Amino acid sequence: MNPLASISDQALRGVKGVFTDIDDTLTTEGSLTAAAYGALERLHESGLMVIPITGRPAGWCDHIARMWPVDGVVGENGAFYFRYHRESRKMERFFVDSAEDRADRRRRLGQLGERILQAVPGAAVAADQAYRETDLAIDFCEDVAELPEREVQRIVKLFEQAGATAKVSSIHVNGWFGTYDKLTMTRIMMAQSFGLDLDRQKESFVFAGDSPNDAPMFAFFPLSVGMANLVDFTGRLEAEPSFITERPAGQGFVELADRLIGDS
Repeated sequence: MNPLASISDQALRGVKGVFTDIDDTLTTEGSLTAAAYGALERLHESGLMVIPITGRPAGWCDHIARMWPVDGVVGENGAFYFRYHRESRKMERFFVDSAEDRADRRRRLGQLGERILQAVPGAAVAADQAYRETDLAIDFCEDVAELPEREVQRIVKLFEQAGATAKVSSIHVNGWFGTYDKLTMTRIMMAQSFGLDLDRQKESFVFAGDSPNDAPMFAFFPLSVGMANLVDFTGRLEAEPSFITERPAGQGFVELADRLIGDS
């Protein structure tokens, strides 16, 4: 990983937009600071497309699409995208799975969650689970005492043994039935909602992230940027970003915004 400052001005001149994770990329210790939100707003006002790509739930993503200075949001690790059209006051929603399939999979995940909590003392269903449409989030450090890495991996294994996909974020293990991920839905959103072929235009977008579930995005985008706190996952990443910030979490995101559009 190279320092963020080493990105060439020529590469940045072609940037059309920023995709960003939320937890521990935009947020710092669970809070969205004024500085990080201001950086998000500055990016948007500069004319860049801004789209959060997160593991957070549908309920949160509805709010984000409506209220934040963004052009849309991909949520629950790629299960859907939402885009709010402000002029018509209409929400565009696209899910991988039908409503019937989502209901069936929530039932199966609920049963699996009970087994995981019995097998891994100290883990908990995430506080935002009630607002989820497609996946199960198991909390290992957000609202519970931080679990050892071996217990986090035990949660992953239990998901996988049940035939579910499991991804580790900075706070949760997210599990779902299906093969989609953040990159899959980002491609779909850009094609369906913006008419862009992301495979042909990947050099025109920056991705910012901080944890293992961001690996597909790190691998795909030449201008992928990890926050400095990514070093906490050294040796556990399937793919690393091309660049890394000097500062962690939301401070690192401010650093990235400054590099893209200046600090004025």
